[in-house]
Amino acid sequence: MSCAAILFVISLVAAALPADKCELTIARLRYGGGGDWYNGPSSLPNLVDAVKKETAIPVCDTVAVVRIMDPTLFHYPFLYMTGHGNVHFSPEERVRLRTFLVNGGFLLANDDYGMDKSFRSEMNALFPENPLVIVPLSHPIYSSVHKLAGLPKIHEHDGLPAKGLGIFFDNRLVVFYAFSSDIGDGMEDVGVYPDPPVLHRAALDMGVNIVAWFFNP
Repeated sequence: MSCAAILFVISLVAAALPADKCELTIARLRYGGGGDWYNGPSSLPNLVDAVKKETAIPVCDTVAVVRIMDPTLFHYPFLYMTGHGNVHFSPEERVRLRTFLVNGGFLLANDDYGMDKSFRSEMNALFPENPLVIVPLSHPIYSSVHKLAGLPKIHEHDGLPAKGLGIFFDNRLVVFYAFSSDIGDGMEDVGVYPDPPVLHRAALDMGVNIVAWFFNP
């Protein structure tokens, strides 16, 4: 997908707002299947605050919540999903989410430990011809603002290494999957988890990079 197409999707939000207002609203995806899509309530507000402080991106203060079949889905080109449990999309949701993604939308998925198996199954159903692959360290998602050596490891879980996985469609990254990393927990308020401040900062650096890369591909 061309940069022009991505910017067109972003402009759907801006067109409905006064010129002096924000342009990009980050939206949390409310999905079915029983997983706790609402987990980590302070993570996205903290990410928005960091983006506002560290970039010139006109990101909105308010974080939206959206379902795949909501008529407003295409108003929010940047989707975030997380959770510990099961992820399930209906056949209609799969078609609509794929349409959203191939037409300029983007999904940041954070495995909060427990959603991996069902998430991978749903991504395979969405893009059977484009499997999840390692996003190379040369990709600008790791260097758009902060120069990172890769996806930071925030929580141990099973002790597996953190992996930045992605789905590419027409050479564009449409899904970024933070596996065995848990940047979502890392972006939460300091004190929610007994993590050192350096991990909180590392998670926010990764989040800022992802938003900045998406807005300025």
